[in-house]
Amino acid sequence: NKYPEVFKEIEAAKETIHIEYYIIRNDVIGNQLKDLLIKKAQEGVKVRFIYDDFGSKKIRKSYADELRAAGVEVFAFRKLLFIFWANRVNYRNHRKIIVIDGRVGFVGGINIGDDYINVAGSGKPILRDMHIRLEGYSCYALQHIFLSDWNFCAKQKIEPNSELFPLALKEDKGTKAVQIVASGPDSEDPYIMNSIIQAIALAEKEILITTPYFVPTEQILTMLKIAARSQVKVKLLVPERTNSLLVRMASRALYLDLLRAGVEIYHYEKGLIHAKTSVYDRSLSMIGTANMDIRSFDLNFEVNAIVYDREFSEKMTAQYYEDLENSIQITLAEWEKRPKYKIFADKFVYLVSSLL
Repeated sequence: NKYPEVFKEIEAAKETIHIEYYIIRNDVIGNQLKDLLIKKAQEGVKVRFIYDDFGSKKIRKSYADELRAAGVEVFAFRKLLFIFWANRVNYRNHRKIIVIDGRVGFVGGINIGDDYINVAGSGKPILRDMHIRLEGYSCYALQHIFLSDWNFCAKQKIEPNSELFPLALKEDKGTKAVQIVASGPDSEDPYIMNSIIQAIALAEKEILITTPYFVPTEQILTMLKIAARSQVKVKLLVPERTNSLLVRMASRALYLDLLRAGVEIYHYEKGLIHAKTSVYDRSLSMIGTANMDIRSFDLNFEVNAIVYDREFSEKMTAQYYEDLENSIQITLAEWEKRPKYKIFADKFVYLVSSLL
């Protein structure tokens, strides 16, 4: 559902289109986006385009050159050069941000590529992911993050103005409170991790977490176990299979302690669940780009939206329980019976989990 909505808003853009993505593929969807951006640039709309040089390496040449030739400003975030490979490849811009005319924004886990379309009968694995569309004042924060990244990678100094931050939006209070939280290797504190810790600490009844990669910090592990032992219903939904065997092994090294504390763990079996979401007491929801792992908290540039709204959180909860219908629950009894060689292998991988 994401791409038609995004393309509709881009088509309606009048002044600026800002796009920042970790993965943009040179495939059907990727080229539909490219053609639309070229069209809008030729109409006189200012188009700024940031891609991560590691995640989007397939678009570095002809794809990016076509955009530039049409008047789109294109820059790689921390361009990878061989001599700088060792220190730059680890700090990835994992953000997925679109801001149109400073009024409409998109953020979430869905990259740009055909693998997210889930065409029936295609034979490709199903990807379950989630994005959020924001309209109004909350787009200011997304715009600020984009421009900060833009000024860094483009070596420009774009100043705020009424075109980038439409002043009329201040008169529209909107219907829901939304907070945008960003963090990265340049942050003074791990703000996304801290927001999750605070949400866990404040939860009184229920915590619902979905993440494709679960190798969190000790602080979050401790908070989840404390919550579960305090009679808070804690559910963790992760994929049965991921695209990283090592991350999966490191994650499973944590299961036994969590299960013994009362955390419920589910493996999604319908495909690969790639959403990065959480819901707390059906009144606060998080959705964004950050996985529940050390890389997202400390090494990647990430961004999450926090929605303080019961109606929205009820919808997120309903989606969560729908996903559980396509999942199997991992029980303490079966996990305690795992072969010792698997337990050893998982724990060994977990020792180097900070490098994954």
